[in-house]
Amino acid sequence: MDMDSLRCICIASSCFIISPVAIADLPLTVEDLITDKGKIKLDTSLSYSNSDRQKLLTDEPIVIQTGETSFITLPTKFGEFKGNTDVLVATLGVRYGVTRDAEVYTRASYLYRSARSSDLSGINNDSENRFVDSWAGVNYQFSQDDNTPALLGFIEGALYEKHQQSSSSGKSWALGMTIYRAIDPVVLSVTSTLQWNQKRNDGGVSFQTGSYFLLMPSVAFAVNDRVTLTTGFQWMNRQADRYDDKQQGFRRTSTDVTLGLGYGVSKGNTLNFSFKANASGQNGADLRLNWLYAF
Repeated sequence: MDMDSLRCICIASSCFIISPVAIADLPLTVEDLITDKGKIKLDTSLSYSNSDRQKLLTDEPIVIQTGETSFITLPTKFGEFKGNTDVLVATLGVRYGVTRDAEVYTRASYLYRSARSSDLSGINNDSENRFVDSWAGVNYQFSQDDNTPALLGFIEGALYEKHQQSSSSGKSWALGMTIYRAIDPVVLSVTSTLQWNQKRNDGGVSFQTGSYFLLMPSVAFAVNDRVTLTTGFQWMNRQADRYDDKQQGFRRTSTDVTLGLGYGVSKGNTLNFSFKANASGQNGADLRLNWLYAF
């Protein structure tokens, strides 16, 4: 396999680690970063998260990453206790090419959670399964990787978000971009994302999930014509949640180490596996398997 092909795989897996969910899980050629005009791609993923909480004095939420720049937040209990939580999130997405440089996409996620905790009242077990949210957005490639680094951008909004007692739409928005430069057989890339969450109502309570800024540098190396290894880190700055206009907790930052492996089954058929481990900030680790298939 020639160096151009190795470069293509490397770029694909690198963008998988650092791009939004619709850009993230890319096929094996640079030309396919954006879905071909008039074509459809199926974008599915399965995310697993395990987190441990001890002696919590405030309602610090559990944050689960469902895509490269997409997250869901789950509330925890007030008071001092010890808890361990497993979360499994399945996401189904569809991408459609509008022009050579633009595509539209939509995705929806379903959640299963199992939580164990202990406090002064004893040991408690709790589980739930429910629809979480649905989003729609646009990806656009502003420039190719030639005289200047390649630049891709996206904007997306929440069509539907399910809360404890009610739901909302149009209350969460995200804007981000990815820059990459290929230096065969290595790709250097970085993504930045800002998600803005507005106030919404859940039953008789007004709350606002904390907005966040995400920065994700990454380095990818093409091992051969089918396999690419990726590593990098992810830094998040997340604002505190607000309930009835009262701040819960404080602004939090966290740093995670990311590792990834991309495997090209065939043209238009790609599997990507990623692992994220906390280095500082919140406890826990995430595993995610993504499958991208072009029709």
